[in-house]
Amino acid sequence: MNTSKENINTIIEKAKLGNQIAFSSLLDNFWNDVFGFQLIRTKNENDAEDITIQTFSKAFDKINTYDNSYEFKTWLITISKNIHIDLIRKKKKDILNNTDNNTNEAIKKVLDDAPTAEDQLITEQNLATLLQYIKKLKPHYQEVINLRYFNELSYTAIAKELNEPMNNVKVKLLRAKKLLAEVIKNKK
Repeated sequence: MNTSKENINTIIEKAKLGNQIAFSSLLDNFWNDVFGFQLIRTKNENDAEDITIQTFSKAFDKINTYDNSYEFKTWLITISKNIHIDLIRKKKKDILNNTDNNTNEAIKKVLDDAPTAEDQLITEQNLATLLQYIKKLKPHYQEVINLRYFNELSYTAIAKELNEPMNNVKVKLLRAKKLLAEVIKNKK
């Protein structure tokens, strides 16, 4: 995939217009960078993955504030670092207060776009075989795939079911579809 600075800027501009394929492309291009950065910081794969999902969720929500005079990767890493710092502060505060904080999560209504290539691949697979592939994913990815494709829930319903912000659900689903597509591709 051509990931030159000009191409990335073109993809970012499409993402600013709400193009889901552009969001998916940005996720594919920068997931490993952000995840690797967080893995070094947290020394925990699950924490790194959660923070990476939150990073892309926040970045996609705030994509219109991105200034292309800076590297997109640097912008993502900065968001990721700030989320990690906020989580550490929140944990410390929770320990000191020994109470749960009220969180104000703004969930935006996002329309489900037409099926992507991953969606079509998932739909076309033999159900029994597909279920075997899904079982190879981490449990939280299995859950989001099952809620979306087997229970046919909307993003809003999945967000409610998982008690997570909608953008986290979208990023998790994008990542789950990508990983599932890789599992399927590697088995053929």
